[in-house]
Amino acid sequence: MTDLHHRVRVFVFSFRERRPDYLLLRRTLGPESFWTPLHGPIGFGEKLETAVQREVVQDIGIARVGEVIDLQMQTNHLLGDEHTVEWTYAVRAQDVARELVLDRTWAAYRWESMEEAFPALEFEADRAALVRLHTLLAAA
Repeated sequence: MTDLHHRVRVFVFSFRERRPDYLLLRRTLGPESFWTPLHGPIGFGEKLETAVQREVVQDIGIARVGEVIDLQMQTNHLLGDEHTVEWTYAVRAQDVARELVLDRTWAAYRWESMEEAFPALEFEADRAALVRLHTLLAAA
């Protein structure tokens, strides 16, 4: 029997001098840690957009967010008898201070331009989602 888990991946962005900056997070500060977008589980019966907003408020302390953007990029991971489906979203942080109060699950964060954020991401799916988001923001 396979265990099915649903998670959200959230690219948080803000604008500085009319260009987007993207929030990258790291769980630990060691040689094997890597930069990633915000991510977390979806609660039983919870809507995707509600999970996105909850993760932003609880994990990084940003209380005021803009529109939740569905990047329409779903990934599936099968490892042994565990199947994980990840739903990728983006959200604009409104009036965010550059200093965030992180949940204890995160060790570090940084705001980066597209040029810095893209190579810092470990997973190809995250890099593809960042490109899609950046393209959507440039077209708006």
